[in-house]
Amino acid sequence: MHGQMPQEIEVWYIIPALRRELTKTMIDDFGLTQKQVAKNMSLTEAAVSQYLNSKRAKEVIFTEAVLKEIKRSAERIIEDSRMLVPEMLRLCKLTAVRHIMCDLHKKQDIELPDDCNVCHEEELVNVK
Repeated sequence: MHGQMPQEIEVWYIIPALRRELTKTMIDDFGLTQKQVAKNMSLTEAAVSQYLNSKRAKEVIFTEAVLKEIKRSAERIIEDSRMLVPEMLRLCKLTAVRHIMCDLHKKQDIELPDDCNVCHEEELVNVK
């Protein structure tokens, strides 16, 4: 049985979980309002509320090391909201985050070989 492709896992699980943690960090650690978080994260206030109430992205739990990096990213995004995309890309490339994506992929796709490493391979193509 084939599950989702790694890119789908990133879009459906990893990115929402990162948004959830960034949202919580901006409010809990930096004292922003839901409205301010929505603006910084390019989200609706309803989406922010859903992240805060664990109605979205509750399947992925990050390690303390990843949470520390998320806090660092939150601070950068608060300072300059143009940092949202670069910081999301940086977080998605963290080794620990790639491992979570890989684990989710392996759980869904029983036909993957045991030594599958596709989620950890470097980009093979440069896009201009």
